[in-house]
This record gives sequence, C-alpha cells and structure tokens, in this order.
Amino acid sequence: MTDLTSNPPRMRSPQARRRGLEFQVYFALIFALALPFATVRWMREAIRYRTLDLRGPLARAWAEADRTTPLIFSA
Repeated sequence: MTDLTSNPPRMRSPQARRRGLEFQVYFALIFALALPFATVRWMREAIRYRTLDLRGPLARAWAEADRTTPLIFSA
C-alpha cells in the first residue's frame, strides 16, 4: 500500500496549463506552414529511396509543430 501523506502527488504541472487556446492557435499555424515543406520533403525521399514505407507528410508536419510550438512558450 502506498503512503501519500508525506509526498502527495502534484495535481497539475505548469506545462499542462500552457496548452490553452493560444497554444492551439500557434500549433495550428505552425502545422499549416510546415505541411507543404513536409510534403515536398516526403515526396523527395519517397522518390530517392523508392519506397512509401516512410513517415508521411502529416506525421512530419505534426512533429515539427510539436517541437516548435513549446519553444515559443518557453521564452
């Protein structure tokens, strides 16, 4: 049995609070801007490696927005 009287778990982290409307707007803008570049990069790699077994353009753009948006809010 776990004793939570000495170290109670924290309810919310400060980072969880940041994912509000402003975060979603910035994320959507960065995602929309990254999508054409990710598509071109995906097409170039698909032609070069002759396979479609790569992360698609949506996954690439989502990852780019997911990396970039928190950098804006960390400043």
